Amino acid sequence: MRSKGKLSIKLFLTLAVVILVGVYSTTIKKIGFSAPEDVNPKVQKLKLQPNFKAEHLYSPSEAGNGSWVAMAFDDKGRMITSDQYGYLYRLTIPPVGADTNTNKIKVEKLEIKVEGDTSSSKIKMGFAHGLLYAFNSLYVMVNNNPTPPATMNRGSGLYRLQDTDGDDQFDKITLLKALVTPGGEHGPHSIILAPDKQSIYVVSGNHTDVPEMDAYRLPKTWKEDNLFPLIKDPNGHANDRYAPGGWIANVNPDGSKWELISAGYRNTFDIAFNVDDELFGYDSDMEWDFGMPWYRPTRICHVTSGSEYGWRTGNSKWSPSYPDNLPPVLNVGQGSPTNLISVKNARFPEKFRRSLFAFDWSFGIIYSVQLKPDGSSYKADAEVFASGSPLPLTDGIIGPDGALYFLTGGRRLDSDLYRVYYGDNTSSNAPLTSNLTPAQKQAQNTRKQLEAFHGNPDPKAISTAWPQLKNSDRFIRYAARIAVEHQPVAEWQEKALSEKDPQILTQAMIALARTGGSDLKARMINALATINFSQLPEPQKIDVVRAFELIVLRMGKPEGAAYAKMVGYLNPQYPAKTNELNRILAKVLVNVEAPGAVSKTMALMATAKDDDNGQKTFTNSADLVGRNPQYGLDIAGMLAKTPPAQKIYYATVLSEAKTGWTPALSEKYFQWYKTAFTFKGGNSYIGFIDRARKMALANVPKDKVEHYTAISGNDLLITNGRRVAVVGNPKGPGRDWKMEDALAVVNSDSTNRDFANGRMLFGAALCSTCHSMKGEGGGAVGPDLSQLGTRFSDRDILESIILPSKVISDQYAATDFHMKDGTTITGRLKNEENGKYYVSMNPFSPQTLQVIQKKDVANTNLSNVSIMFPGTINRLNKEEVKDLLAYLKSGGNKNHEVYKPKANKATTASVK
Repeated sequence: MRSKGKLSIKLFLTLAVVILVGVYSTTIKKIGFSAPEDVNPKVQKLKLQPNFKAEHLYSPSEAGNGSWVAMAFDDKGRMITSDQYGYLYRLTIPPVGADTNTNKIKVEKLEIKVEGDTSSSKIKMGFAHGLLYAFNSLYVMVNNNPTPPATMNRGSGLYRLQDTDGDDQFDKITLLKALVTPGGEHGPHSIILAPDKQSIYVVSGNHTDVPEMDAYRLPKTWKEDNLFPLIKDPNGHANDRYAPGGWIANVNPDGSKWELISAGYRNTFDIAFNVDDELFGYDSDMEWDFGMPWYRPTRICHVTSGSEYGWRTGNSKWSPSYPDNLPPVLNVGQGSPTNLISVKNARFPEKFRRSLFAFDWSFGIIYSVQLKPDGSSYKADAEVFASGSPLPLTDGIIGPDGALYFLTGGRRLDSDLYRVYYGDNTSSNAPLTSNLTPAQKQAQNTRKQLEAFHGNPDPKAISTAWPQLKNSDRFIRYAARIAVEHQPVAEWQEKALSEKDPQILTQAMIALARTGGSDLKARMINALATINFSQLPEPQKIDVVRAFELIVLRMGKPEGAAYAKMVGYLNPQYPAKTNELNRILAKVLVNVEAPGAVSKTMALMATAKDDDNGQKTFTNSADLVGRNPQYGLDIAGMLAKTPPAQKIYYATVLSEAKTGWTPALSEKYFQWYKTAFTFKGGNSYIGFIDRARKMALANVPKDKVEHYTAISGNDLLITNGRRVAVVGNPKGPGRDWKMEDALAVVNSDSTNRDFANGRMLFGAALCSTCHSMKGEGGGAVGPDLSQLGTRFSDRDILESIILPSKVISDQYAATDFHMKDGTTITGRLKNEENGKYYVSMNPFSPQTLQVIQKKDVANTNLSNVSIMFPGTINRLNKEEVKDLLAYLKSGGNKNHEVYKPKANKATTASVK
């Protein structure tokens, strides 16, 4: 029986998570998970919905066939897969219910022999993030940046494989389009078949340049469009990537026509059509931004024609409230999205067949996302369909037999193939009909009628779209504005400037700011100033201020009478009653140096309280906390220490303010930074705060720089802006640890470990210099390790320590700069501008940058050598290796199971 104290603590934590995170257009349903009966430990770790069964079919890594990340079924019912860094494979899989001991899975490596191919590379085709069999062909989305010595010479792009002689082997490879990317995991990703089976859709991450398209549903007018003072990621991630970010395109079967459908994503790995043939994507977060006002959680987005989802580099990501981008239908939370599939063809209960399955690699969860029609778009409910720990999910698909097949692996982790089915796999999978109401169907039809104008000019477009600029449905309003922007501006600019309806006028000014000439600036400001701001609802107020912001961004700061008109209109509205409206008013008014803007912002900063700003997530529910304590409680712990996002926003806005300061305001402002350094957020938190501080210091009188530097907490900034974890010395004697020797030691008996010693060794082995654990350590050079034990096996962890160069995430990879004089410089690329590269050479002093002139560089490539030094555990003895690994697996949690006495483990398991 539980004690009241423990029950109270659990209730407190549960309430804390619900209060801190909230629920956004979603409900979490309590479900009874069933453990599979299979004795295979790979299956036993899975938690499934009731009456579902799982089979472990194959382990490619154990068979020496790599780590699989993509899959598809061909026209003969065979599965085709790809190793992330290797070959394609073709599998013949026994049917559900077959005895797999006698009906073995057949695995064929696809060597692919192309006549006349004299390439010296061993692999002819592979390295795929996406696979699709359609049009009697295999489409392969290659994500590869070949640098000598390359195992496959073909670079990133969309390829088509065909069997031209009927021998059941692919013998023709056609590059449909090369895709420019520096390599890594933000490159080209998935491919899916269009609902009408006449074309395909492809998706790429934000490190993939948008290739030249034949048509653009999203007008090719994108820019960064944010007056917020730009701070690029202090750790260097995506600092050279600009609008429009990740993108989605439609392609005809032979690759001769490409049409851009949507953009503004960070790193959407996969897309899927729902029962209504509407397209959705599962976009990733930037976990380094956690706790910052610009952080955006992983989310499900409705990919409509011409849609924009506002990813921008560094801290410039757009708020979902801005009218020139669209909001997600569901915020999921922290994680690493890898897959999104429709389940409509599965032999599952109808509730699941109407959902989309969203795969998270980080935490090993398959979410069932149940879409609810809402006007011309959707909202969503969600629940966990399946989970496991560790379960690094990479790809999934509904097979021809109606079962779910999914892969684990990626980054050369242990890889496995599973099959999940319901009951005896005989449930009906007859086509589902739409459950849209007549009103919802009409709303979607209205949106699609407007989307038909997203392309070439059409004389009917303006008359059709104009009245829809005030439609109460946001997705319809958005579609109407994009339709207007596709028409010649001369045909509608006078209509826009003379418009009297406030909502139509606002949307028209946004369109005109994006497409019109700067000579219209004063007239546009005068037109907007005719709107009675006080009578508008909150969303329309934000739209109006955004229209002014876009005018300043696209056409320049107003002067003279136009400046007086704009400031005279907006300044009385600031401060407003809500955080979101105050954010956009603050950055606009401070940027244009409106009278009193600095003092008003400082007053708000003193009393600001956070709200969710439309970023509520569902993953931190009481059900998730109770079912997976480490995952749920770790996130709850982070949220309990979250920095004050609204104050950070104001502080960043003020970092570029050059006028309006008094000595008293400056004193308060810089003292705030010392407090800000004591909060904990994502890996880039301290760097962002420090950059804002330094930007502000650049604006103070020279004789005050030293004083403000001191009172702003400069003395707190050690080893990359963090206080490091406690460091001691190992006892030894050490040895030259080899992989198998270390694994054998850890597997011998790793119970009853010493938490304090493991924590000390985390510093002594130099782990804390580059990594953080529950907020302690250097944390910015390498990944946060708090969730390491939920993702990786003992072998994976030891391999990353002993063989750090075997697999390197592109987020932490160094760059080789091959100089024209024949030398090579290697380091982390932190920034590039004005013809220069800024490179961090020393992981123990990452803020010390070397400047390299671009004109002196012949070429660059991602380094295949890790910045993490090998041999960091060679000073440790056997027991110390065990203690360190236990600490890493625990995520810095002294109550983790790894610290429980071995004798009690069986009892604990039986209680669960």
